[in-house]
Amino acid sequence: MTLQELLADWLPDQRWFAGKGRAIDDVTVESDIELRSGEPALRHLIIAVRQGGSAERYQVLLGVRSGLPDRLKHAEIGWGAGGQGCAYDGAHDPEVTGAILDGMAGDAVIGDLAFHHVPGAVITSGLHSMVIGAEQSNTSLVYGEAYVCKLFRRLAPGPNPDLELNVALAREGSGHIATPYGWLQGTVAGEPTTLAVLSRYLRTATDGWTLAATSVRDLYADEQVRAADAGGDFAGEAGRLGRATAEIHRDLANALGTSELPVDEVRALADGMRERLKTAVAEVPELGLSAPMIEEAYDALAHADTPLTVQRVHGDYHLGQVVRTDQRWVVLDFEGEPARPLAERRTPTTPLRDIAGMLRSFEYAARYQLVGSPDEAGLEPRARDWAKRNRDAFCAGYAYGGGLNPYDHAVVLRALEFDKAVYEVMYEARNRPTWLRIPLNSLARLD
Repeated sequence: MTLQELLADWLPDQRWFAGKGRAIDDVTVESDIELRSGEPALRHLIIAVRQGGSAERYQVLLGVRSGLPDRLKHAEIGWGAGGQGCAYDGAHDPEVTGAILDGMAGDAVIGDLAFHHVPGAVITSGLHSMVIGAEQSNTSLVYGEAYVCKLFRRLAPGPNPDLELNVALAREGSGHIATPYGWLQGTVAGEPTTLAVLSRYLRTATDGWTLAATSVRDLYADEQVRAADAGGDFAGEAGRLGRATAEIHRDLANALGTSELPVDEVRALADGMRERLKTAVAEVPELGLSAPMIEEAYDALAHADTPLTVQRVHGDYHLGQVVRTDQRWVVLDFEGEPARPLAERRTPTTPLRDIAGMLRSFEYAARYQLVGSPDEAGLEPRARDWAKRNRDAFCAGYAYGGGLNPYDHAVVLRALEFDKAVYEVMYEARNRPTWLRIPLNSLARLD
């Protein structure tokens, strides 16, 4: 089989492949650069995958060996490509991934690939890597206990916000990011494109979703207590997270500036929300029960008579995108929603969009453990209690941290929350039908 045929068979099984469920018409290798020769070898590929008349580009680190050891069997792509032996996903092989770290440490240029280190950063080379987590869109490699390198699998031509915003925040001296050390750049569709970002690895950090879930579990374990009295009360951390979020937004505004969204564009924003609601109701009829209430919120936004201050923001903000170290909250993954076009992800918007995303995340954290529980109806009031307590704490922390008071901008915030909830309904209906009740049930608390 040709390499293209092997890749076409292998891609649908990868978590980061966006075209699952659709036939692959063609795979084209647009760039093939050797990073390491010999046994084993490493090649850097940029491939175009055509499905149904459109094409998406992906990054693949292609390892090649004459024989594949058992520890790499799970990464096998196939045998016989060009008569060179076994092709496999080289991201899983610490014998070859040192080429990425070494390249950034030395600002190497190999063919069309340019490796960079952040000015002033010192990168220690010679460290072995391992793949961590089960990311949906990317692959992260941890080198020793020093660095984490995020490989962007699905590529959009242009600079990736994850690099762009982290570097800007580092220049502002932000204490709420993982220090950026370097990046890899190539060319996609004729544009300089970010392919990977190297940052500090936060070994002892715990993600916000896990901490919140522990709090909810403690609450549900004792029928006699309210959220404020539960041993694992999360409100203090929610408040500190709100303050950290305000500081992140302040630093982004200082580094990259702000502007105003005119009233007519605010109306256009509301029109887009209405269209998404119409699509969602057609697909999920149960949402129709809440549609009048949601439309009322969108109408209120459309009739707002003041412009919105906009700036660069995180863009995909939720409890899974933040981690708690022993000293502070750290915000990760500034690339925005990967499914959205890059130009849209880089467009300034109101910081209230990030706030709405986190408030929705509190609603999810409060309810996901109820899915399938025979006590779901009885525990729903306690879910509301926990969500409200932590939403209020987050907003108070945000205001205390120097940001606007979210509740003073209730019209905009409410519309953004509903828009996010409509997105969640669509996502769950398509991907996790058993979780559909989470956004549908939580809509009631936004009335």
